[in-house]
Amino acid sequence: MASTSVATTFTPLHDRILVRRLEEGETMRGGIIIPDSAKEKPQEGHVISVGKGKSNDEGKVFPLDVKAGDDILFGKYSGTEIKLDGEEFLIMREEEVLGIVKK
Repeated sequence: MASTSVATTFTPLHDRILVRRLEEGETMRGGIIIPDSAKEKPQEGHVISVGKGKSNDEGKVFPLDVKAGDDILFGKYSGTEIKLDGEEFLIMREEEVLGIVKK
């Protein structure tokens, strides 16, 4: 996947993160190529930017465990889909992240 940069600067608030889905390769089952409309969306993504963290009632901010540049796994119905500069992204809370993938 070619690395592209977002021309618009976007910083999520609080404990939210901005994620770009990682595209899977073309799926073939029994010699049949499955069209994009029938494919499931990947549940793996690349963190583009993160908020400052979650704050408690006293105003103390707890930084996020997820950092920009991390590859993550998330649930099938996690996040809210948005478009920035014609590219699709997800905004989700850190608690929706299932884990960080180390390669």
